[in-house]
Amino acid sequence: MTIPFNAIAVQDAGIRDEILAAMRRVVERGWFILGEEGEAFEREFAALTGCTGAAGVGTGTDAIRLALEAVGVHAGDDVVTVPLTAGYTALAISMLGARPVFCDVEPGTLTMDPVRLEAALTPKTRAIVPVHLYGQCADLAAIGAIAAKRGIPVVEDCAQSVAATFDGRPAGSFGTASAFSFYPTKNLGAYGDGGAVTSNLASVIDKVKRLRNGGQGSRYRHVELGVNSRLDEMQAAVLRVKLAHLQGVTIARRSLAARYDAALKGVRLPVERPGRRHVYHLYAVRHPRRDALAEALAAAGVGTLVHYPIPVHLQPAYTPLGLARGTFPVSEQAADELLSLPLYPGLTSAQQDAVIAAVNAFTAVHA
Repeated sequence: MTIPFNAIAVQDAGIRDEILAAMRRVVERGWFILGEEGEAFEREFAALTGCTGAAGVGTGTDAIRLALEAVGVHAGDDVVTVPLTAGYTALAISMLGARPVFCDVEPGTLTMDPVRLEAALTPKTRAIVPVHLYGQCADLAAIGAIAAKRGIPVVEDCAQSVAATFDGRPAGSFGTASAFSFYPTKNLGAYGDGGAVTSNLASVIDKVKRLRNGGQGSRYRHVELGVNSRLDEMQAAVLRVKLAHLQGVTIARRSLAARYDAALKGVRLPVERPGRRHVYHLYAVRHPRRDALAEALAAAGVGTLVHYPIPVHLQPAYTPLGLARGTFPVSEQAADELLSLPLYPGLTSAQQDAVIAAVNAFTAVHA
């Protein structure tokens, strides 16, 4: 593609020397698991998210799973989340032996619809997992009020929303626990897999730190059944460098998004609600002829991706839930129409102009 959908090397070009120096520091120290870099990153990341504690883990999926376990979800419980998300949100629930129960999303933000949430709760609901899709927080005030009334923990899925805010507070600071992903394409991306759990409850962070390390309370003493899911020192070192530059990355993404907002025609644009700072991990537009639009952009040399073409309740893996098409119409229609456009620091004005021109040329013919 002339204009790739993503270009990590371009994004990181200005900080490459800092990253290589951090990686060299780890190699020279010779300590690669649960060491100084990880501990420092956890302190710095907790501060960014407005939480008292953070625990680095191996993946964003593990972050959700371990956060849920730490707040008391067990096999046989129900966990409410949304169908319009990456399949890993529900997978993390299923990994515990719990059952994902779905709540449709709002038509504008495409995040959990609080109006529909009460109806999705069951007598077995033990957690609610709102997904801050594409970089904008769900309605945490309304969701939190419903959860508090029932005494149900909220675990925020912040995989796409690092540095987003809701009413001035960071994503990840509202829930009983919150889960983040550092997959390489994320706004704060590692050079491999990684994730973190944040919380203002020391008991939650302590539990996650035990669970991630085989359930060990002390060396070789396994006090509970855990897993092996630890953020390694190399990834922590890379993330510490990138964390120092995250504000600039966020500003750049928001600036690119504003430029798209002002120039694109004939597509439904992302919605940013007042009081929420969208960090545009993805810039997803909507068009009823999404596939044809993607083909036209590809012909023009523009890379695109679809996030996400199949709602989770319609995934083959979740056929046993018995949820037919039509059960969650807002999510289903969005999944048929969404197309993510290139948006990342390093995308030039000329490249963005070419994307805009290709979109507008298509929509001028296919209104």
